[in-house]
Amino acid sequence: MSASVRGGPVGAVVVTHDAGPALLACVASLRRAGVGHVVVVDNASADGSLEALAAADPAAVLVPTGANLGYGGAANRGFAALEEELVLVCNPDLVVEPDAPGLLAAALAEDPAAAAAGPLLLDEHGATYPSARAFPSPEVALLHAFVGLFRPDNRWSRRYRREDEPTGGRDPDWISGACFLVRRTAFASVGGFDEGYFMYVEDLDLCWRLRRAGWGIRYVPDARVVHLQGVSTARHPYRMLLAHHRSAWRFARRSARGPARLALPFVAMGLVARLVTAAARTALAARRRPGAAPARARRGTAPSPERA
Repeated sequence: MSASVRGGPVGAVVVTHDAGPALLACVASLRRAGVGHVVVVDNASADGSLEALAAADPAAVLVPTGANLGYGGAANRGFAALEEELVLVCNPDLVVEPDAPGLLAAALAEDPAAAAAGPLLLDEHGATYPSARAFPSPEVALLHAFVGLFRPDNRWSRRYRREDEPTGGRDPDWISGACFLVRRTAFASVGGFDEGYFMYVEDLDLCWRLRRAGWGIRYVPDARVVHLQGVSTARHPYRMLLAHHRSAWRFARRSARGPARLALPFVAMGLVARLVTAAARTALAARRRPGAAPARARRGTAPSPERA
């Protein structure tokens, strides 16, 4: 039996890359939540986690890609292996509370114009992750990006993350791709994830395109998910930084309209400056950790497709 309410049965896509035991915990939590059809898309893991899952849960559908396609590309292939109208898209480093899929499905059933619904994301210590956000204006995006490197709790970042609104706002502009429920018809109507994003921002881009197509986005804080965050991304900090800034540039070029396009050269220079600053801070932090080796990506290993 799949998790089901008025909206119909729920299937799940889990995108993984070297997630280790976290993958088994994630799939087990989906089973406890009543999700009967789970598709795990593996982006060339080499840690034995896919084999461990096959032994622990033979009913899970395993889709090895043979290469690291990135998060969106892998998720699109997971959709192709499912038939359900409602699909829960997940990172492998999270645990879904038993009632979360049903609550998300109920929210979509109550609002036929909503394409997707996101849960409340908590870290392993119980702190809330800002998963319901606003489309930032250029000035808010710039100040959030730079000031946030040094003072994460600044007013521009809080505005972008909607942290000053009760429960983050029930109708955000976009929701985190770490875990969300989406209608297949809506997802297909905009072509799914843009595979031009290898990592990061593909969730913002998807919601932006859904909004432009007339769909709504819902946030359901009663549905709770614990997100460990960065099970494998932390092993590749510089590649993740580069991927993040490339994705930000792709979205800036896509979303800029009218006179805002004149600012794109300045956006590009700002992203380069931020990338250099963030990489320097990462290197400095690595050197300050007692006994820590310099953080660097391993040769021949593609970065993780997980969300952050």
